Amino acid sequence: MLNFDYQQLDEIIHSRIRLAIMAVLVTVDEAEFTFLREKVHTTDGNLSTHLKKLEDTGYIAVNKSFENRKPVSRYMLTQKGKKAFESYVEHLERLIGK
Repeated sequence: MLNFDYQQLDEIIHSRIRLAIMAVLVTVDEAEFTFLREKVHTTDGNLSTHLKKLEDTGYIAVNKSFENRKPVSRYMLTQKGKKAFESYVEHLERLIGK
């Protein structure tokens, strides 16, 4: 029988939307807000809330600028975020017996 402590799962990443954001960001150097919204299939407000939580935790960083007088936000994983995501995946793999 598998001995797995579910409390080892990172509760910040374990949210479906935050997990999707992290999964997208781990595959790119950076991603604009609109790109993330399309990939995650959520609303602007919902995405903003989850991005802020990941940013507050230090898992992602944001670079805000203006292009043609429009605000552009680009998000990327931090080293802390990469390590947290790798650890999360390792815990899941142990759970499923990989």
